[in-house]
Amino acid sequence: QLQLVESGGGLVQPGGSLRLSCAVSGNTRLDYYAIGWFRQAPGKEREGVSCISSGGDRTIYVDSVKGRFTISRDNAKKMVYLQMNSLKPEDTATYYCSVDPLRRCDYSDDVPPNAGMAYWGKGTLVTVVS
Repeated sequence: QLQLVESGGGLVQPGGSLRLSCAVSGNTRLDYYAIGWFRQAPGKEREGVSCISSGGDRTIYVDSVKGRFTISRDNAKKMVYLQMNSLKPEDTATYYCSVDPLRRCDYSDDVPPNAGMAYWGKGTLVTVVS
């Protein structure tokens, strides 16, 4: 059993930055899992944003955030981060982290879909507005 807690969301102007954190707790090693960040905007389905491989050596981003977002992890601290720069109003959403026991980010070229992800956090809200 794992628990994930996201933090770091808030209100920011376009062009601003935020750093999201995901704290993972539970009696297991974090490097057993690839990790993904997802987001859900009001009225829309949850979509994958980025993922990082179990060892941290591979990262994947959806096209809409490439060059602006950076995912990272600290397995020893059981923490995962999402640095978000040059934020746009369309980035407004609740952001979630989740673990992937299938480790699809270790070998795939795409951010994994929601299906197959395990142990979701409650999310942190990011609002980008002038």
